[in-house]
Amino acid sequence: MVLPDWRVTCFFTGKGFRKRGVAHSALGGALAEISRQGGGTVEGYPEETDDRSVSGSFLHTGPMAAFENHGFTRTRLISPHRWVVTLNVAPAGGSD
Repeated sequence: MVLPDWRVTCFFTGKGFRKRGVAHSALGGALAEISRQGGGTVEGYPEETDDRSVSGSFLHTGPMAAFENHGFTRTRLISPHRWVVTLNVAPAGGSD
């Protein structure tokens, strides 16, 4: 088994800010920083919510939609509604 270079393990969104795309934006920012730091394989553990209602307080690993919207691929199921997802992030290009 090859270990990932990076792991996205937890999100915290305050109660008054849920369902506004905060996790999506936070993940995008993390991926941009990973790219800036040289890229690599990123792994996450989101909760699948498509077929059921889940309290925001239980989505600490993030919703699947946020990860899939950033191009992550489902790698393996690790609980009834939680997946390991992966994405290869390229290093940032350009020169300083």
